[in-house]
Amino acid sequence: MVVLISEVAKRSDRLGGLIAALPLVTVLVLIWMKLEGQSAQKIANHAWYTFWYVVPTLPMFLVFPLVYPSWGFWPTLIACCALTVVIFVIWASVLQRFGMVLM
Repeated sequence: MVVLISEVAKRSDRLGGLIAALPLVTVLVLIWMKLEGQSAQKIANHAWYTFWYVVPTLPMFLVFPLVYPSWGFWPTLIACCALTVVIFVIWASVLQRFGMVLM
């Protein structure tokens, strides 16, 4: 998948981004869980929690292109990963106040 997406991105930034944004791994996991005979509730729970785990990763994709030109690739990547961890912890604690436990 990584090679396919990077090859497509060489030709088209937009199409590469679109393919990267598709939840291909999640779809494959849902299919695998079904083929393994997991219960409908287990499969539904996986999809439900995947949504809540994706939300705190989104700011990274807004910050990265803004910071990259001035910081360079590796510092930007490290900072964005750290930002994602911080946002996830905040997100999880906010959701916990509403009765949803992610951690």
